[in-house]
Amino acid sequence: MGTVEKARHASGSAKAYLDRHGGFNKENCRMAIRPIIRFPNPLLNKATETVSQFDEDLRQLADDLLDTMRAAPGIGITAPHVGILRRVTVIEIDREAGPRTFVNPEIIWHSEETARQGEGSVSMPGIVEEVERPVSVRVRYQTLSGETREEEAAGLLAVCLQHEIDQLDGIFWTRRLSHVKRERAVKRFEKSLASVRPLSGA
Repeated sequence: MGTVEKARHASGSAKAYLDRHGGFNKENCRMAIRPIIRFPNPLLNKATETVSQFDEDLRQLADDLLDTMRAAPGIGITAPHVGILRRVTVIEIDREAGPRTFVNPEIIWHSEETARQGEGSVSMPGIVEEVERPVSVRVRYQTLSGETREEEAAGLLAVCLQHEIDQLDGIFWTRRLSHVKRERAVKRFEKSLASVRPLSGA
C-alpha cells in the first residue's frame, strides 16, 4: 500500500530518502532501490507465481522491496510493484516495530464487519481514495525461510494485507472503487503526470 491516509507525509524520491538517512554513505551504498512500475502498466493486473525457492535471491528481493518502499515512501509494497511476478509482500506500518515480509500470503478468513480507510499505491503516487474492507482477517503465509504460519490481523495491518494480497492476485486497488471514484482517481493521476511532463524540446 503506497499511501494510507495520514500514514506517511514525505517526499517521494529516492534522493530525498537518502538525504533523510545520511546521504550516500557506506551503509546506503548497500541499498537497492528498484524502479517502481506505474499505473496502467499491465503487470499490475497479472496474478503472481507461488514462491517455491526460499533462497538468497528471495531474501535479496525482500530487502530490495523494503528499501524501495521506504524510498517511495509507503507502508506496503509487493514484488509486482517492481515488475516481478512473485508472491511476496513487505509491510512496515511502524518503523520502530520494523518490517514484515509475507511470502505466499492468502486470506483464509475475514470478519463480517467492514470499515472504510484511505488507500493508494506506490504505482499511483499522490492518489488516495477510501476503500471498504473487512476490519479483521486471518492470513496464512510463509516466512523467508519457508516456515508456514497463520496470523490474525486487525486495523491498519488488516487493511494493508488485504490491499497487498489483492495486488498479488492481480487486482489493482482502484478496482475496489466504484466506477465514479475509479474514473476520478485515474483522471487525477493522469493530470498529475501531465503537470510534471517536460515540455517538448526541453
